[in-house]
Amino acid sequence: MSHPIIIIGSGLAGYNLAREFRKLDQITPLTIIAEDSADFYSKPMLSNALAGKKTAASLMMKSARKMAEELNAAILPFAEVVGIDIANQQVLLIDGAALVYQDLILALGADQIYLPLGGNAGDDVISVNNLQEYAEFAAKLPELKTVGILGAGLIGCEFANDLLALGIKPIVLDLAGWPLSRLLPETAGHYLAAQLTAAGVEFHFGVAAQNYDHMEGRYLLGLNDGSIIEVGMLLSAIGLRPRIHLAESAGLKVNRGIVVDQTLQTSQPHIYALGDCAEVMGLNLPFVMPIMHCARALAATLAGTPTPVKYPAMPVQIKTPACPTVVAPPAPGAQGQWQVSPVEGGIDARFVGARGELLGFALLGAATKEKQALTGQLPAVLA
Repeated sequence: MSHPIIIIGSGLAGYNLAREFRKLDQITPLTIIAEDSADFYSKPMLSNALAGKKTAASLMMKSARKMAEELNAAILPFAEVVGIDIANQQVLLIDGAALVYQDLILALGADQIYLPLGGNAGDDVISVNNLQEYAEFAAKLPELKTVGILGAGLIGCEFANDLLALGIKPIVLDLAGWPLSRLLPETAGHYLAAQLTAAGVEFHFGVAAQNYDHMEGRYLLGLNDGSIIEVGMLLSAIGLRPRIHLAESAGLKVNRGIVVDQTLQTSQPHIYALGDCAEVMGLNLPFVMPIMHCARALAATLAGTPTPVKYPAMPVQIKTPACPTVVAPPAPGAQGQWQVSPVEGGIDARFVGARGELLGFALLGAATKEKQALTGQLPAVLA
């Protein structure tokens, strides 16, 4: 019997790759290594699960045992990988096991970034980056009236909107001057802030958290402008850091993420990466659609047909029902300017190049109905 293809990671990237591969190859042994229970769930659903009254148990779609049966795969839950022996094509586990691979795929995901905070409650800052953390987060909410959120990016805004469904006041802080500052032009950002504020979100822009203290049963958040805000708990949503340590320690090329070419191969033959941990031709895109395109392309490559991944235009739907928002950011370094047009009940913002070509857009409120028409005019993200 041939050595297995080994996938490290049981998130959307790892499991979707396994599913796509099994459509093409039902015979090659397949092993999936997970640091957690390896139960299948959709991580993007964590940031809007409260409004749907979802528990951690109901978010879990299939058990690891069921996934193993469906994929005809060996699944190793709660297994810690401590190294990769490239010369001998082995994955090294903390229990001393050495698993030989035919091909190795790194689907490691990303970790929430935490700010270094002064005060005595720094260890009480939470994140919601997996199902267990969601369970712990949700269990604390019935007793709370407010939740502080560090970061007004995509995840911060989605959690803020979701908390409103429980009657909890989100207090969101960000150094930028408006929410989704990396995705929206200023006018559109202010419109989003106004709509979320009207729904019950409290924003503090242009400030940073400095201290977090627990005193006499209260959590106090000290800001760099000298003000102090009381919160029921503090959620970190300032961004994700791709998990590159395993690859880096094995001598693979890394940058922001694990560097891969258009076939998703790393700097070493027989080792690939996809998902939040991967940097594909300079692009690190922690969204569902890039993962799906990568999974299909890499599955074909692993099944014997080398296939470069291609990214079409992939607008991102922000899960903020108080102000529906769709963004298709222009490529990094794209030359052009935003043209922002208020419409009845929304904002239509288009990033236009020097020749008048559409290079990106941001649609808010009623303007989101233009999504399909405008997407067809955008260039491919990766051709």
